[in-house]
Amino acid sequence: MVRSNQKTTQKREREEDADPTEHSAELVILKPQGYPLSSMLDEYPEIDNAEVFEHYARKQWNGLVVNEGEYLFDRRMYPDFAYKIIEVVPPASSIGIKTTIVINDEEKVLNIPGLKSDVTFEDVVGQSSARQKCKLIERFLEEPEKFGKWAPRNILFFGPSGTGKTMLAKALANKTEVPLLPIKATQLIGEFVGEGSRHIHQLYERAEEMQPCIIFIDELDAIALDRRNQELRGDVAEIVNALLTEMDGIVERRGVCTIAATNRPNSLDPAVRSRFEEEIEFALPDEQNRYLIIEKNINTFPLPVKDIDMKKIAKLTEGLSGRDIVEKVLKTALHQAIMNDEEVISHDYFDSVISKLTKKGDTAALDRLYI
Repeated sequence: MVRSNQKTTQKREREEDADPTEHSAELVILKPQGYPLSSMLDEYPEIDNAEVFEHYARKQWNGLVVNEGEYLFDRRMYPDFAYKIIEVVPPASSIGIKTTIVINDEEKVLNIPGLKSDVTFEDVVGQSSARQKCKLIERFLEEPEKFGKWAPRNILFFGPSGTGKTMLAKALANKTEVPLLPIKATQLIGEFVGEGSRHIHQLYERAEEMQPCIIFIDELDAIALDRRNQELRGDVAEIVNALLTEMDGIVERRGVCTIAATNRPNSLDPAVRSRFEEEIEFALPDEQNRYLIIEKNINTFPLPVKDIDMKKIAKLTEGLSGRDIVEKVLKTALHQAIMNDEEVISHDYFDSVISKLTKKGDTAALDRLYI
């Protein structure tokens, strides 16, 4: 008799664990709603362990087809307590043993305002090849209806930090008078499982509302590293899958162009990298462009300069990006002169800053520091 009861219990557990449909939901987000009839004696379930609740929820609702806006009722520990279904991915699918079930008390929404840029192409010194390749994106954003299925939808900007990737995206938005939705990849990582993928879909829905529009994802490698290097980063797998879904155009987003930026292109997951139709390289400035960067920025100094050898500065800053020249050389020299109550800035200040960066004349140190 005991063995019979054990077999019955084991059979019931196997049936509860079985996934009755191949169309199981990947994600279900619930929001506590309370009891249909309130009472002073009603207990309100407090969830201290999300993982335990998720297992409990899958057990009791396994096989149930769910839709956004409907309600689920607890029938075990807190009978008749209601949870509203905030989101189901994909829609109208069933809860299975692998469904991620999340309780969201505050239903967070990714809020990224569209940026109107005042950066122009003239502000991006050098990068003539990148600027030339961006003409196609420019044409598309100006007349997206003409491109149809041939639209440039996914573009990868790659190159060392500080070489103008973000600036060129802003210049594109300014030239074509379209909104720019800039976001760092790390902003897409949520606090709980399932939130990250929802952020991706919210981002693209927002862009579609504003189309034509540019989505600019900076530091893409923060979420899209080669999966062979992600054994400890399972939390971002869902974000990558959601991003691939959007980039593949399964849900067509007319007039939306995704530009992603990275300084580590070879570390990207091949599945993600293959989705980019065009890869545009940004290079460190050569001596002539370093001179132009120095000249352009020195002319905006709040103090006058005296006897400055800009050609020498350009030569000594080999290996630095445009941003490093501005932030680590020009700004540092200016600040030192101001702190010393100087009325004009002499060349000595620039020599002092560069010598510290190059470690007493070791020009190769620049390459080690900034590339």
